[in-house]
Amino acid sequence: MKQHLIVTVIAKDRPGVVETLAAVVCQHEGNWEESRMVNLCGKFSGLILITVDDTKLEDLKADLSALSEKGIRTLVDLADSTEEPQSLREIRFNLVGNDRPGIVREVAQALAARNINVEELATDYSSMPWSGEPLFEANGILQIPADSDLDELADKLDQIADELAVDIELEIPEPTVTH
Repeated sequence: MKQHLIVTVIAKDRPGVVETLAAVVCQHEGNWEESRMVNLCGKFSGLILITVDDTKLEDLKADLSALSEKGIRTLVDLADSTEEPQSLREIRFNLVGNDRPGIVREVAQALAARNINVEELATDYSSMPWSGEPLFEANGILQIPADSDLDELADKLDQIADELAVDIELEIPEPTVTH
């Protein structure tokens, strides 16, 4: 039987980190399925979804943990594959505005209060082209219960956007029609 692992990685950014991780996964006949990786302030960090036969699971976990001797810290967790699938809609969102504390918290509170899951989130900090003022940008994917009131969600996000002086856009896909 196959097991799904979520591996969190952090190391000093340098060539060879991904190759080292991939070699360990390959050594245990694991499959590197998905990953998100980035350099943040000189640190390489990432998340990896790995599938491995349960007979090789413990050895893989041990060898990933042993990478700390090479300066690569890992945290390994078994993925939950027993959850019942819910009826969800995916909606993309984009946020942009002057940077200030509290933006992510306010938006996250509004989403959590409506049982909306943040499936993906990417944020960035830069400067406005003309003024040099700090600019905060966020985009991602939300998982929304299929019976959610999208108008009410849009109204609440508009209210938050006004309070925080940011722009928030939702990209709501058109329903697909099957014949």
